[in-house]
Amino acid sequence: MNSTPPVAGVPAEGHEPAARAPTDWRADAMQKRIRRRYAAERRFRFVGLFAVVLSASFLAFLLVTMMGNGIRGFQRTELKLSIDFESHALPVTRHQLDGRGADLALAGAGLQDTVSAAAEAAFGEGGADYISDTAWLAVRDAIKGDPGILTRKAVIEVPASSSIDTAARGTGEPDAEAVVARLEGLNLLSTGFDRGFLTRADSTDPGSVGIWGALKGSLMTMLVTLLLAFPVGVLSAIYLEEYAPKNRWTDLIEVSINNLAAVPSIIFGLLGLAVFLGTLGLPRSAPIVGGMTLALMIMPVIVIAGRNAIKAVPPSIRDAALGIGASRVQVVFHHVLPLALPGILTGTIIGMARALGETAPLLMIGMRAFIAAPPGGFTDPATVLPVQIFLWSDEVSRGFVEKTSAAILVLLAFLLAMNALAIYLRNRFETRW
Repeated sequence: MNSTPPVAGVPAEGHEPAARAPTDWRADAMQKRIRRRYAAERRFRFVGLFAVVLSASFLAFLLVTMMGNGIRGFQRTELKLSIDFESHALPVTRHQLDGRGADLALAGAGLQDTVSAAAEAAFGEGGADYISDTAWLAVRDAIKGDPGILTRKAVIEVPASSSIDTAARGTGEPDAEAVVARLEGLNLLSTGFDRGFLTRADSTDPGSVGIWGALKGSLMTMLVTLLLAFPVGVLSAIYLEEYAPKNRWTDLIEVSINNLAAVPSIIFGLLGLAVFLGTLGLPRSAPIVGGMTLALMIMPVIVIAGRNAIKAVPPSIRDAALGIGASRVQVVFHHVLPLALPGILTGTIIGMARALGETAPLLMIGMRAFIAAPPGGFTDPATVLPVQIFLWSDEVSRGFVEKTSAAILVLLAFLLAMNALAIYLRNRFETRW
């Protein structure tokens, strides 16, 4: 009887393969491996938890520090200054106080010297150092509001000097704190919420600075940025994803856009300086120039986010629309774009948030100038919140430290409001579709 020779890897006829021994989980080697595996998992969880706690601690420290200083930045200390206008006899008439020439007439009437003399008389020798350099502006506004006080004695609340203001909140020098105690004993000193901080512009005195000039400049700059970057970025993303042929030129454009998204922001500032100011001759420090510069910076981000959002729309949507007779444009704008819009808005949020906090490109086009009045139009000189914060942080006076923190809180509130609006619009489009 012939028998088939054995083949390598195949058991011989009549022989069953040996059964593989089951894993012995109770063996010492296996238990050791399990303990090491569980220990590694516990270490990983501990490291992750530690990272989260550490990040939250830094964030809490930052917020507490900013809130502590920022809340004091929203306060202002004022002194009750008694002025006998009749004895000083200011060379100004009621007729001059009517109309737009009131500021000019009071500025040339020696009002600053009058206020300083009144402070010396009211608070004693050196009393002029207790009031702010801009205290005469408060007196000017009081005269404009009631010209009748020029013929009598009046008590006007004027801003205190920076040293008195910081000492009133317990962070000043001992000599200033003694003066504050004396003034409080005479009921001449008061500290309260400074509503003017939200309505005034920049100033050389920390007691008279305001955030409205920089805030208005930021609003106008962001509006120009959004109006330019959003439509151009979205339309570019639609063309590259839906219409552009796939060849080496479109590949080159895609690589260029990806590289532009990583270019340092100061390069865009140099570009804006050379093109918008040097070549086109647009006004320096204007919101329109700042908005155009920032639009160039965030446009690649919007294009990349838009392409990814459009690419994520299922092909079946396009096929179904084409199958019922829709044109290519109708497919894109009636079906693809509404589905991709939430992702496009997310990219826009990221780009606008980056633009809102930028300082380097705006410094290059001159938006770091001292702007004493809010801009009246898109071509007027202006500054923005990040640049204003940078300028205040470089001041020597301690009063500007608190104003810097207050401006940071305003910037954070502005950023949160902008993000909240964008998220609301994104969720609305999602629900609508």
